[in-house]
Amino acid sequence: MSQSANSSMSALNYDGPRVPRRTPMACEFCRRKLKCDGGRPSCANCEKKKFPCNYVPVYVPSPLPQHEFHRPPRSGDKSKK
Repeated sequence: MSQSANSSMSALNYDGPRVPRRTPMACEFCRRKLKCDGGRPSCANCEKKKFPCNYVPVYVPSPLPQHEFHRPPRSGDKSKK
């Protein structure tokens, strides 16, 4: 296949940046019952039902530090240090 055909095919498959489908944090009521839109200070579901809209902070652990693993050289490895 030619390069121009490859680029046109990839352009057809690209829909733009991905949009996350899930709300990163839902209020207490919606977390149990409904899909939350994440609106602040009150989401649409809580406003409609006249419920107090409470968001509980979620603990997100920090990413683990990346460690460099030192492996012993393989027997077929020709590079010497």
